[in-house]
Amino acid sequence: MAVHFYDAAYDLEKALRNSDEYSRLRGLYDQVNADESAKRMFDNFRNVQMQLQQKQMSGEEITQEEVEQAQKTVALVQQHELISQLMEAEQRMSMLIGELNKIIMKPLEELYGSPE
Repeated sequence: MAVHFYDAAYDLEKALRNSDEYSRLRGLYDQVNADESAKRMFDNFRNVQMQLQQKQMSGEEITQEEVEQAQKTVALVQQHELISQLMEAEQRMSMLIGELNKIIMKPLEELYGSPE
């Protein structure tokens, strides 16, 4: 029985890879990486994002200065048209995956009930 779950998961992976959302995301990601300036800016944005997430996960407090720096970094990358499009495509893909996760988790939600 468990094999069917894995087969379904691999089918879902294939469907995601063949989706318009993924194709757009992949194309924009490749374009950003091909543009040295955009790549450097995007990599810096990702580093700032990862550092803040790591601090949060380890229970460290994020300083006001770090918050302000992160906000400046976000504002800067959003001004770059290609990176802005990439971030929008990432958000759409994330929403799609979130919707799929809700579908997958539905039996457990029905079993345990949803928190109120």
